[in-house]
Amino acid sequence: MQVSIPDKLYFKIGEVAQLTGVKPHVLRYWESEFRQIRPVKSQGKQRLYRRDDIEFVLNLKDILYGQGYTIAGAKKILAKQAGSEKAASSVNPEEAVELLRDIRRDLLQLRASLEP
Repeated sequence: MQVSIPDKLYFKIGEVAQLTGVKPHVLRYWESEFRQIRPVKSQGKQRLYRRDDIEFVLNLKDILYGQGYTIAGAKKILAKQAGSEKAASSVNPEEAVELLRDIRRDLLQLRASLEP
């Protein structure tokens, strides 16, 4: 099933739950089990997920619920996926610099949105 993720930087846990069909308490549990899910937290301790987090949750949901793997099995599958992605992608320095600029811009936007 293809999920349409809105075009915005950050999503609250309730929005992620609605988009993915995964309950908030399950998302919080998955955060403790999978280091790939690391939402930033606002000053009010609100979890703010990025698009990559949502895509990871959707992939994880398919592995666990669709394919029937356990948490341990999912970790092995994800490790294999990460290994094949690293082998397939060789990042050149210019792309790395651009990625860091994007991250910096996102962080500055987040800081500006959190300031009173």
